[in-house]
Amino acid sequence: MDQIEGMRLFVRVAELGSFAGVAQQMGVARSVVTRKVAALEAHLGVKLIARSTRRLSLTSAGAGYLEKCREILQLLEAAETEIAEDRQVPRGSIRVGLPLIFGVRYLAPLLLEFCDRHPGVELDMDFSDRRINLIEEGVDLSIRITDQLGPREVARRLSSSRMVVVAAPDYLARHGEPKHPADLAAHECLSYTFSDNAAWQFMADGQLRGFPVHGRLQANNGEVLLGAAVRGLGIVREPIFIAGPALAAGTVREILVDYPVPELGVYAVFPGNRHLPHRVRALADFLAERLGRNPPWNGRGA
Repeated sequence: MDQIEGMRLFVRVAELGSFAGVAQQMGVARSVVTRKVAALEAHLGVKLIARSTRRLSLTSAGAGYLEKCREILQLLEAAETEIAEDRQVPRGSIRVGLPLIFGVRYLAPLLLEFCDRHPGVELDMDFSDRRINLIEEGVDLSIRITDQLGPREVARRLSSSRMVVVAAPDYLARHGEPKHPADLAAHECLSYTFSDNAAWQFMADGQLRGFPVHGRLQANNGEVLLGAAVRGLGIVREPIFIAGPALAAGTVREILVDYPVPELGVYAVFPGNRHLPHRVRALADFLAERLGRNPPWNGRGA
């Protein structure tokens, strides 16, 4: 017997609640549908559908098998679609969620290049540092920069960014330079709202440890915090893609270099409830290729 065809027919009968209705949709005799579902039951050795003169109902085995059939048929459809799409050029709309500074500085030029390469693609770019719900907001791909993804997030690592702790030379001249992360407790520390502000993590004494910090200023924008550090208002912990230009210009100086801060991963995050379209996969492949494992922003003073 053709088990896949039998599974498809079983699902259709279960959803429609009628052998005759499925037969009418397919343009075949009712006996064809009943025979193939009966053959599936014989193959499995269980009754899937309880038949009566008035209605059909699933047996307990049938209810469980229905969910498995749906999963299998969805995977089969996704696999066939993927093979077909691999022969196609990317086309259609892609809604992309992008972190503000990193998105404008590094990703926007790449996205425009991708759009130029693929005239059939329509891009909708949403720049924001807030954590978005991809499914609720209809986002196909979100770029997330973090040291830890959620356990249920479907993601692909594209690149990374090292973290640096910096302060203005003027601030260090007035308040002294911390020699150990524990010294930060006596300093003004500028905190990023979307991360853990109570403690900053460092590799110290052979292990990852959190050290308490406090300060008068916090913001949900890294560029603003860097500006405050440049003005001598405190010490800031930043990704190198934000702090790099100020380090190169000498308006801030990296400190605590012997105590590494965990790096951030740059991820493409996808909705977990649907098949990934070819156009979205093509964009993720393009970004992974262009950002690479050794991005230019990770160099010291970059």
